[in-house]
Amino acid sequence: MSRWKALPGELDPRVRQLVVRLRRLKDHSGLSLRQLAAKTGYSASSWERYLGGRSLPPREAVEAMARIGGADPTRLLALHEVAAEAWGEGRAGTSAPEEPDAPNAPETSEATEATGTADTAGAAHTVEVVGAFQAAGADDTGPYHLAAPNEETRHGRSLRVALVAGAVALVLAVSSAVLLAVRLTDGDSRASATPLGSATPSVSPSPSPSGPRTYACEVERIDGRWYAGNSRTRDAVLAEGLAGPEVAEAQCLLRRAGLAPGVVDGIFGPHTKSAVEQLQKRAGLVVDGIIGRHTWGALRR
Repeated sequence: MSRWKALPGELDPRVRQLVVRLRRLKDHSGLSLRQLAAKTGYSASSWERYLGGRSLPPREAVEAMARIGGADPTRLLALHEVAAEAWGEGRAGTSAPEEPDAPNAPETSEATEATGTADTAGAAHTVEVVGAFQAAGADDTGPYHLAAPNEETRHGRSLRVALVAGAVALVLAVSSAVLLAVRLTDGDSRASATPLGSATPSVSPSPSPSGPRTYACEVERIDGRWYAGNSRTRDAVLAEGLAGPEVAEAQCLLRRAGLAPGVVDGIFGPHTKSAVEQLQKRAGLVVDGIIGRHTWGALRR
């Protein structure tokens, strides 16, 4: 298994989940960064930033990595969508958005020619405007002043960026408020439905249709591996904030290993993450609190 540098501590867990998955696909492919750049069209330095958590990869780069690593592009693109939302939350207050890397940069000669053409057109436009003012009877010392085109363009771009950033911040604020209200409602329902002092290791499905769903842990060993009856996955990537039967399966297997993930409710919360980190430390794996192929292997052994 390749030894990667530790990801930045301030990296959002949703972005961290995508980067960890991309690292594993890169290890699985056996390609170097230069070979990966040749196959995807993105430079080796770009992949170094993507896999180091310093830059968010474009959707096309993620899809290309999925094809190379033989993974399901749909699931990987879903992780990219969640990571892009988290990345936007962290950079909503910046003055200008980060431009994604392009697979192929334009040739220098073409860019120089385009710049020269634009400068020529700008000069011609300035001469025409000055001529119009002189025809109207104004001279260079009169009260008329021509604003520099570059400053006006810069001002317009800054205004557009500020408006876009404000709209994004407003949408994110509303979404966060709705999500917080839903989680608070679910937390109150769970607290009222769980009796105090209950310490049974096996949780039966809740009979109340309006309460939170719970899962049973029917642990058995099949073909040398442990299963709890909720999912048979061995490579699903799970991280804090996700929910579903795969999370419940991991919680049951963490209990079987003598760890404490909390209530088996299929929700990847702080208790589940802490138990996963303890298991990873015990098994000699990278301690990141994210369940992937290697952590599943430790759970089912």
